[in-house]
Amino acid sequence: MLPHLKIPILALLAGLVGVVGVTFLFSQRVSVNASTAGFFYLMVVLGVATAGGFWVSAIVSMSAMLCYNYFFLPPVGQLVVADPENWVALFTFLVTALVASHLSDRAQKQALEAKRRQMETEQLYALSRAILMSESARPIGPQATQSIAQIFQLPFVIIYDSRSGSTFRGGPQDVTGVEDKLHEVVRLGSHMRDGEQNLEIWPIALGGNPVGALGAKDVHLSDGAMQSVLNLVAIALERVRMEAAANRAEVARESEEFKSTLLDAIAHEFKTPLTSIKAAATGLQDLPPAQQDLAQVIVEEADRLSQLVSEAVKIAEVEAGNVKLNRRITTVAEIVQGAAGSFQGRGGERLRVGVKEEGKLKVDVELVILALRQLLDNALKYTDAVSPVTCEAAGEDGRLVIRVTDEGPGIPEQDREKVFDKFYRRASVRSRTPGSGMGLHIAREIARSHGGDLWMEPAVPHGSVFLLSLPMERTV
Repeated sequence: MLPHLKIPILALLAGLVGVVGVTFLFSQRVSVNASTAGFFYLMVVLGVATAGGFWVSAIVSMSAMLCYNYFFLPPVGQLVVADPENWVALFTFLVTALVASHLSDRAQKQALEAKRRQMETEQLYALSRAILMSESARPIGPQATQSIAQIFQLPFVIIYDSRSGSTFRGGPQDVTGVEDKLHEVVRLGSHMRDGEQNLEIWPIALGGNPVGALGAKDVHLSDGAMQSVLNLVAIALERVRMEAAANRAEVARESEEFKSTLLDAIAHEFKTPLTSIKAAATGLQDLPPAQQDLAQVIVEEADRLSQLVSEAVKIAEVEAGNVKLNRRITTVAEIVQGAAGSFQGRGGERLRVGVKEEGKLKVDVELVILALRQLLDNALKYTDAVSPVTCEAAGEDGRLVIRVTDEGPGIPEQDREKVFDKFYRRASVRSRTPGSGMGLHIAREIARSHGGDLWMEPAVPHGSVFLLSLPMERTV
């Protein structure tokens, strides 16, 4: 016998036994009037309605009405009603029994529904705690599937994360061959039911976009409760993604810090022999003039190597987010001339420098010169050997704006913001011009760390214009 039919059948049998009992008691043992017998019949019907539902109570009501008519309404012993008033009484009894049964049945269903909703609420609360307070040391995916299977007492649960391609299973049973169905549900974004395996699969959406699928066997949840489960699973999948992103960010941060520390150590190791080389070359005063020129080249290149090593350390610190500003008051001319002067013999003759602002700045001079040097280096590198590069500094609304203009091929509009991203280099220049794609990113980070900014404007008719903005100090 099916479990959901067992209670109604037992209630029907009990109701029929009750009707027979009332009939035998008041027709054979205890003499009562018809109204009293009808009252007891009504009590049996109400009891049956409470336990078995409306249709069971309707059958018992019809049985009670027939017994009431046969044994208590004249002529007794016949299914005939002689007095019209007894017709009214019989009809009233039947209507009262059916209405009372219906009300009792509805109240019972409402109580069961309230109990079911309360249970679903408690289960959803337990699931939310299990997901939101899950152990960070263990993967959230397996924890979520096991929690759903245990809390809702499901034999099989599977979660598919479409972004990572991972699947997580839970429950004492296992169902094979569901992966293709999970992929199909994600693709279509609609619910699927497999009647043979009694398996249902729902899409999991986050922000309106499908991010996975949830499959479960023998599910008996309301639509609202199921949607809440899907939302909690979506949160769990998003947490998986955020944890993975956080781990990648932490690894990247540690890598940047390690690189910065390593470069700093290498820089100190480089500077010692470079200082010795410079000192030895400077001491060669007694050599012939031609050899003294070579010694001067050694001194200049040693200085350049030392500067490159220092810049490498600064760039590593900016990449790692460890920018420590050593601010001091300086002039606009010191910044511009300091950046332009480092290109002597390396295309510096093409630089056209103009300073129209005599105000003061309070900045980390080395970092700002490094940022401006990145702009000048790009302008010289991406133009031909005879094209001029203009560097103009002027005050605008209380800020210093340095414009670096070249006459190169220019940058397409769709790439004008991407060029500030880390390691971004346009395909058309990768093979022709060496570089790492970090210069503009470093320059912008330096500008923003000072409260300024770096951006690009279109040039007419060709070329590029980069603008470096920094806050001014009007008083020393």
